[in-house]
Amino acid sequence: MNGQTFRLPQGGRIDRSVPLRFTFNGRSYAGYQGDTLASALLANGVALVGRSFKYHRPRGIMTAGAEEPNALIQVGQGEYSEPNIRATVQELYDGLSAASQNCWPSVEFDIGALNNLLSPLFPAGFYYKTFMWPPSLWMTYEAFIRRAAGLGKAPTAPDPDHYDKLTAHCDVLVVGGGPAGLTAAMAAARSGARVIICDEQAEFGGALLNAPETIDGLPAADWIAGAVVELRANRDVRVLSRTTAFGYYDHNYLGLVERCGDHLPPGQAVYKQRLWKVRAKQVVLATGAIERPLVFADNDRPGIMLASAARTYLNRYAVLPGKRVVLMTNNDSAYAAAIDLVNAGVSVAGVIDLRPAPLGALPAAARAKNIEVFGGYAITGTRGRKRVSGVTMMALDADGEAVTGTPREIECDAVLHSGGWNPTVHLFSQSRGTLGYDSNIAAFVPDKTVQAERSAGACNGHFALAHCLAEGFAAGLGAAADAGFPATSPGAMPSAAAAPEAEALRPIGVVPSAKPAAQVKAFVDHQNDVKASDILLAEREGYRSVEHLKRYTTMGMGTDQGKTSNVNALAIMARTLNQDIGSLGVTTFRQPYTPVTIGAFGGHESGDLLDTIRRTALHHWHEQHGAAFENVGQWRRAWYYPRSGESMHDAVNREVKAVRTSVGLLDASTLGKIDIQGPDAAELLNWVYTNAWSKLEVGRSRYGVMCGEDGMVFDDGVTTRLGENHFLMTTTTGGAARVLGWLENWLQCEWPQMRVFCTSVTEQFAVAAVTGPLARKLLAELTSDIDLDPATFPFMSFRDGQVAGIPARIYRISFTGELSYEINVQPSYALALWQALMAAGERYGVTPYGTEAMHVLRAEKGFIIVGQETDGTVTPYDLGMGWIVSKQKKDFLGKRSLARPDTARADRKQLVGLLTDNPSEVIPEGGQIVAELQDRPPMTMLGHVTSSYFSPNCGHSIALALIKNGRNRLGETVHVPLEGRVIRAKVTEPRFFDPEGKRLDG
Repeated sequence: MNGQTFRLPQGGRIDRSVPLRFTFNGRSYAGYQGDTLASALLANGVALVGRSFKYHRPRGIMTAGAEEPNALIQVGQGEYSEPNIRATVQELYDGLSAASQNCWPSVEFDIGALNNLLSPLFPAGFYYKTFMWPPSLWMTYEAFIRRAAGLGKAPTAPDPDHYDKLTAHCDVLVVGGGPAGLTAAMAAARSGARVIICDEQAEFGGALLNAPETIDGLPAADWIAGAVVELRANRDVRVLSRTTAFGYYDHNYLGLVERCGDHLPPGQAVYKQRLWKVRAKQVVLATGAIERPLVFADNDRPGIMLASAARTYLNRYAVLPGKRVVLMTNNDSAYAAAIDLVNAGVSVAGVIDLRPAPLGALPAAARAKNIEVFGGYAITGTRGRKRVSGVTMMALDADGEAVTGTPREIECDAVLHSGGWNPTVHLFSQSRGTLGYDSNIAAFVPDKTVQAERSAGACNGHFALAHCLAEGFAAGLGAAADAGFPATSPGAMPSAAAAPEAEALRPIGVVPSAKPAAQVKAFVDHQNDVKASDILLAEREGYRSVEHLKRYTTMGMGTDQGKTSNVNALAIMARTLNQDIGSLGVTTFRQPYTPVTIGAFGGHESGDLLDTIRRTALHHWHEQHGAAFENVGQWRRAWYYPRSGESMHDAVNREVKAVRTSVGLLDASTLGKIDIQGPDAAELLNWVYTNAWSKLEVGRSRYGVMCGEDGMVFDDGVTTRLGENHFLMTTTTGGAARVLGWLENWLQCEWPQMRVFCTSVTEQFAVAAVTGPLARKLLAELTSDIDLDPATFPFMSFRDGQVAGIPARIYRISFTGELSYEINVQPSYALALWQALMAAGERYGVTPYGTEAMHVLRAEKGFIIVGQETDGTVTPYDLGMGWIVSKQKKDFLGKRSLARPDTARADRKQLVGLLTDNPSEVIPEGGQIVAELQDRPPMTMLGHVTSSYFSPNCGHSIALALIKNGRNRLGETVHVPLEGRVIRAKVTEPRFFDPEGKRLDG
């Protein structure tokens, strides 16, 4: 068996013809196709796999599924490395490399285990109390806390794997591929519904894979195979294995993640994972149940695991949990594991049953196998370091509240325990369904359904196989019928023998010990090292709400989200408060059900595909003429056009001078454009802009500023009245989608009576802006049907006509303060128009200019850019633009907020200009401004620099800044402290060039 000393020579569902090699903590081991990393480690006798988060206690494998709290492993190397992978779900592949986490220098000898010795100093919530004083040391504390936080290590190199996303619709989505899920999918599919069935395991069958059962007279494995064949043969059924439903959202929208390549060596899968976004008419939840641990003294040693997990490893993987085993239980299900172990040749030292006289069919069957049953006893302690080596048991008193009599020692190398079963209600709870407490199983079950959903089988609190099959079949038929597919011939419902009658379980929050509770390490949450005594402490300190309990103790806040701990913690708190657990409530189940790789959410949207790249119709011309580009929103815009030997500074200065002295050409196609039509279009503009719009004449344009409801500047732009009920609004390049969404939100949610339609037309118009004192002469070369005389074509108006034989609409709008014409044409004509302008403009020295020159030109005039001069805390008054706030309009969005005392106070940050003492020194944007320098920080900040450039037209660096009480500081000198130097500057008006605006007419 290649060193697999705990592997049975035969049996299991592994493929022994495909041996695999893997390494764990640098040592080489053997396994088989079909193993998980956990089953392979157990087969090789590896019990110690990691260290706990807080106390660094030795930890082993506790479960066999997604609920595993202990065996979190670092898998892979280099850029393929992934932290916090549960060994219980990681399928084995040849060459897999894995290592323990949260330990140094090794898992066998971990320096962090000193925390365990000092555990009395680290009770629940200790960090809240310890690191508050003195406040001056918080930064020192924080460095150590951050270094200690986390478990595994994220790789520093980019993820080389690829991920996929798909959207799907179906009539019935079945979550879970166990007996209830398979019968539900079969019934729905036979009714004619389109079905998707998903299961998180590599193969369907659920709990049937772990136990010798029969269905319809067939071995469970054969029945499963037949059911899967039937489903796959149906063209309307999609069967998804290795797929976890991690989130249940509104309107039956569910998120699934399919692990397409996690079971393959690195780099071999086309996609590592695939995200499914599914909208279903009906949902059937058949998510099964999770065995509940018992909380007892020293219950976290390696070799201590759930009884159902031991049964899984035995029957599915042919792996022994130990050679001499002790079980402790409060219910009958653990006896099935004991019987299977004895049948496999394992020495079962006894079943310790918390119930005084277990007399059910399974205990009787265990006794028939010569398994000693200790009724009314409990484990009060365990021994062993890297693996459990023995237990101490004592008799329980009549109430089960304390132990009595003489302790008895039992030698063993594995301890299996079972505290009953918790239905897996996470997705049901996410769907906003409410839970009820079932005292018969001591667990929460689905109660009231909110969405088009039904639960079936173990997740509904019915664990017997016959019940699961019946409930699943009925749920599938019901879901299909509600989706519009009533069954005509669903076929026979699968059946199984009735389960033997079971004796009621005995719920015990904490198994009593001979020691005081404060001295006992009885772990409730194994991942976060939350002990029963921590819950008692939380109650004493007043944290009795389940949500407060969770946060104070960190119970259920690990990667397992409390799947094995929450109900036990609630039971302990309820008992402490002498309160019914059902009325205590449960913590909120949140998405995702299990951790989801960030790459799966990103899908193809990584690297160059992270976001949409939008290019104007003139992009290739800019490329051919050497433009450097910058990203503005999603647009790739020409930044500047360097000539041979020019730096960026030289190129921008040349472009800026050309616009002021001759004529420049800018690709302004990216400007956001929204077509607004309808009888109430003018009323809409009156509401969303601060100035008045009702009397704007057809053919004229007006600049407007939008405020949010808080009175802060939201966006700005020029809007033109094309007709009586027709406007074209322009927005900032990056704000177009946001503004359109803003308008639609108000129209659809607040003003549905308004007859207005808004349509994005940004891509429908390419725009060439001809700017400069010679702009009129250049345009006159190419048009004969548009009168360019300022008297007939004034500023802030538009004309339709032809330019170079191309149908065009020309707006006289300026963002530079120069004579400017913005020529709008269909994108297919953009290149022809641009080339015609460049050819005709040669005699005038036409110069293409980019966004950087545009910024310098607008800053010279003090024109703002929303998002640069504003940050969500700036009003029009702060910008010195009180003139644009109408005094006559009755109301507009943000008007009342502008009247608030805080908004109207005189010492708010206000927009001003800055001129440095050294004309060539440019202040870094974002630089903090102070009035008085001090030898060392902190200093009182007045504000910050919003825009800063060198202006070749002014022969001086210029800057715009937001400064407290700035309008009353004109002429003052302020300072910008930087690393190694300080820049002095004078506060000025924020207009540096042509302050009277005389150049607008050329």
